[in-house]
Amino acid sequence: MSLIARIIAEDALAMEQLRAVRELALPDWCIAAGFVRNRVWDHLHGIVPARLPVDIDVLYFDAGDVSRESEAAFERRLEALLPGLPWQVRNQARMHVWKDLPPHLNTADSMIYWLETVTGVGVRLEADDTLTVIAPLGTDDLLNLRCRPTPYGRTRRHEYDARVEAKRWRDLWPGVAFLD
Repeated sequence: MSLIARIIAEDALAMEQLRAVRELALPDWCIAAGFVRNRVWDHLHGIVPARLPVDIDVLYFDAGDVSRESEAAFERRLEALLPGLPWQVRNQARMHVWKDLPPHLNTADSMIYWLETVTGVGVRLEADDTLTVIAPLGTDDLLNLRCRPTPYGRTRRHEYDARVEAKRWRDLWPGVAFLD
């Protein structure tokens, strides 16, 4: 089991949230971004228990239904399963539109267009209760406490820099090196 999978597997709250999302039976799904990044960085900084995420980014890919209404319905179902959590469900089959990109091929493909490498990591709880890590840009930066823009993020460097500052990552995780 990878270190990322072990960190998530040992977090009872994370596993409860993954079980709830699995019940939706979404195609090509994972929970990504801060759900994984924050837990890994908290673990590597000795912060126990991990801090609660600001939101829970649930990704899936369904090119046959790109309506915002479907996403909202999935959020309502998650709210019924685990009330009071900051669920954000997004179909990656429609995310390319607001970024003015070609259509994404799947959930992993959509993640390469995020601003930083450490955010483009997700986990999925499989039917047999194993965890699959989805990391189209790899996990080295996340596990080695490095934050850098993705190739896409380098084309939007001002957005990357503004995001790092707004999220206060330097304050929250002083051991992280911020690289170009």
